[in-house]
Amino acid sequence: MKKQICLNGFIQNFPSPHSTGLWKHEKSKGHEHNRLSYWVETAQLLEKGKFDAMFIADVLGTYSVYKNSYHPAVEKAVQFPAHDPLLSISAMALTTKNLGFAVTISTTYSHPYTLARQLSTLDHLTEGRIGWNIVTSYLESEAANLGLSGRPTHEARYGRADEFLEVVYKLWEHSWDDNAILFDKDNDRFVDATKVHEIKHRGKYYSVTGPHLVEPSPQRTPVLFQAGSSPRGRKFAAKHAEAVFTKHTSLASLRAYAKDIHRLTRAHGRNPNDIKIFPLILPIIGSTEEEAHRNYEELKKYVSYEGTLSLLSGHTGIDYSTFDPDVYITEMETEAMQGNLDLYAKDPTKKWTLREAILNHGLGNGAVKFIGTPEQIAEKMELWATEGDVDGFNIAQVYSPGTFYEFVNHVVPELQKRGIYRTEYEGATLRENLFGKGRVHLPINHPGKQFSILQTNK
Repeated sequence: MKKQICLNGFIQNFPSPHSTGLWKHEKSKGHEHNRLSYWVETAQLLEKGKFDAMFIADVLGTYSVYKNSYHPAVEKAVQFPAHDPLLSISAMALTTKNLGFAVTISTTYSHPYTLARQLSTLDHLTEGRIGWNIVTSYLESEAANLGLSGRPTHEARYGRADEFLEVVYKLWEHSWDDNAILFDKDNDRFVDATKVHEIKHRGKYYSVTGPHLVEPSPQRTPVLFQAGSSPRGRKFAAKHAEAVFTKHTSLASLRAYAKDIHRLTRAHGRNPNDIKIFPLILPIIGSTEEEAHRNYEELKKYVSYEGTLSLLSGHTGIDYSTFDPDVYITEMETEAMQGNLDLYAKDPTKKWTLREAILNHGLGNGAVKFIGTPEQIAEKMELWATEGDVDGFNIAQVYSPGTFYEFVNHVVPELQKRGIYRTEYEGATLRENLFGKGRVHLPINHPGKQFSILQTNK
């Protein structure tokens, strides 16, 4: 049997998700992101295409590194206006049956007790279709908005995230016994209180007594996604993640990344098959190869150059406003998103000038471009999945949700024809659709299963 791939639809609650300036395109409905109809339509479309999940990215601040000002980003609609990604999920879940929802929430600016409650509630309401994209946040403006004197260091953010995960594991996996709900009308006992436990966590960053406010949801712990590409982020992913989101402009870079993730996963005592790798791709489709390339050249005309400069400056933490656009991007350490800098600075196949990086980053948020006919795109996806040793793809958009329409109607049938993509959903929960029917909960070797509220807390 051929290798089967998984798919997530990559989106944000902004007017122009992933392609800076493409809100101007006649096919874009991104400006309707403030309407439930937009989200319901998109969810139903992804479910028609048998996608595993809608992957919803998010930030909590403005892009203000470029020119030391938020004005360029705000003017060009660079991930702004930014609406809350959680609030539309219930409506989408009501109008779909199988599609999962992986929502981005920061461990730096959330609290584990309230997040555990939110995601447990959504996992109940969706009947087990929730995932959490764990991020540590990279914008200085986020820190300023949320009461910190400055953005914590890269290492400090991941240290906090490790303890954050320890707390939510205790709440989700260990605070309630499976049979705690009695629903005993005769004896006036809804819950057996002896089977609901305080977690009594005391750590460096958090003090949480518990118990968890919500009874165990279908998955208990939502499917854990993670998007860190730095060395520290990879170690965190290897320890915690069930799926990782990554960006690469070459197959060689992707193959090296997958090899490293699998090595680190084994070092944590986990099975490498228990972590799915999803590179980001941007499909640009034509009825012929020539038409696809014409479409690509036309789409580039909509990209906001200054808006993308603002985006890349925010992603990397480097103000590119004073740089010569024809200078090569070089390696350096950043406290922002190291992976977005390394995407261009460490590409083994080419050297990127700033101008080239801007044109690439402006369409699909730096995603590699798969340009061609539906057959050619499906062929390339199969090649990257097998040669790159990855499990599926996050599909970015140029105009939302039109790119999804084109992909679902034209590329998905070709993937199915090749026998590498499902024709029906296999399971009832997001984790089952990713890992196989019957795999509802975390595997026993996952660290979430190892923490015990009976252990001596820190």
